[in-house]
Amino acid sequence: MKTAIANLRPPEKGICLGDAGRVFHQAIDDHLNVVQQLRQQQKVLESLALRIVEAIHIGGRVLWCGNGGSAADCQHLAAEFVGRFRRERRGLASIALTTDSSVLTAIGNDYGFHEIFRRQVQALCTPTDVVVGISTSGNSQNVCAALKEAREIGAFTACFTGIDGGEMAGIGDIVLKIASKDTARIQEAHILAGHILCDWVESAVCPADTTGGLEAGNE
Repeated sequence: MKTAIANLRPPEKGICLGDAGRVFHQAIDDHLNVVQQLRQQQKVLESLALRIVEAIHIGGRVLWCGNGGSAADCQHLAAEFVGRFRRERRGLASIALTTDSSVLTAIGNDYGFHEIFRRQVQALCTPTDVVVGISTSGNSQNVCAALKEAREIGAFTACFTGIDGGEMAGIGDIVLKIASKDTARIQEAHILAGHILCDWVESAVCPADTTGGLEAGNE
């Protein structure tokens, strides 16, 4: 370790980040353009929020699945439901199927990576639940398999995808398509859509705001 640290040298003067200004402004412009187009998806997102509220009222849960950055979004949004988003209220039943390393590695080892979410849906999902698959391409095979299994069970299915929806567009009961082919911009819009969804669901389940105002969590 000492040798490795000793070999590190501070950057030389004149180090270049490439065309930093162009990258910076282009990313912000592209982000704003994608987010503005999300306005066209309001009815889609409202419909999903209503289905989630209905599911919660009858004892159902929201199950989330996705890979990589989308897996992180699953954990993030499940945490907002179980913890809180803006309001003090009871925890809302939600599970990210991306987090149990023993389950994921056992299923991946014994059945294959394409089965890691379907097997969990088979074990945990009921007809009262909502299953949300997140994939920027819409073609993640393990997510598609999970959504198909959820439909077989009778659960309501929703997809967060990119511009054309991919294979998932033909599976989900509701499909939120982000108007971009850029993975980073799609993921940014997915988490914004997820936050809006959390806000709507929370306000419907707990309309009386006991915090005295809209607040963020403490993380």
